[in-house]
Amino acid sequence: QVQLVESGGGLVQAGGSLRLSCAASGRTFSSYTMGWFRQSPGKEREFVAAISTSGGSTFYADSVKGRFTISRDNAKNTVYLQMNNLKSEDTAVYYCAANRQARSRLPTTRPEYDYWGQGTQVTVSS
Repeated sequence: QVQLVESGGGLVQAGGSLRLSCAASGRTFSSYTMGWFRQSPGKEREFVAAISTSGGSTFYADSVKGRFTISRDNAKNTVYLQMNNLKSEDTAVYYCAANRQARSRLPTTRPEYDYWGQGTQVTVSS
């Protein structure tokens, strides 16, 4: 089992940047595919980005492609989400998630992830 704790959220102006971090407990972090999701009030939780166990493969939602970058440091048991050129529509609670089953493609749906963090709020003012 793995516990996930997000940090780095906050208030930023449109066009600004934030870097989210997700620290994982346990010694098997490098065996988990990791993902970021977000949820705005009244909306479903939506996929943002995913990264393979080695970090060599990534996948992004179209809405963030070219602006967000997911990365991981297996030595530090941490996954990151660098968010640039933020827009008001990026305002949401951001969650990191871990998938423990090896797959041929990176998981992009909520049911595919086994463990979740508590979320961190990102607010972008226009």
